[in-house]
Amino acid sequence: MFLIPLLVMEQPAKPTEIQKIEAIIHDLGNLKDAEFIRNGASYTAAEAAAHLRRKWKNAGNAVKSAPDFIRLCGTDSSMSGKPYLIRFKDGHEIKASDLLWTALKKLESGNEKSPKP
Repeated sequence: MFLIPLLVMEQPAKPTEIQKIEAIIHDLGNLKDAEFIRNGASYTAAEAAAHLRRKWKNAGNAVKSAPDFIRLCGTDSSMSGKPYLIRFKDGHEIKASDLLWTALKKLESGNEKSPKP
């Protein structure tokens, strides 16, 4: 009878949508040896994280969840419509949204380690 409350108390709390968004931005901002490509220009991972935070703030109430954030803020340029890209040291590129979706899936599955592209 007393074991049930203990089992419930030991389960980690699920992250809120805001925490999920912050976590995936954090993962992007901490990429090593990678460039964020926006409208043909190259930016650091830290600059990319700052840019996405600004877009999130500007999106206001339109972003209600982490998937909303990825779709509305982390996929492409609102100015040109071009997709955001991540270019790695070896020259290969992936869509930034793919990296963000992978980070979100790992977070939601309980594997909180940063995604490896």
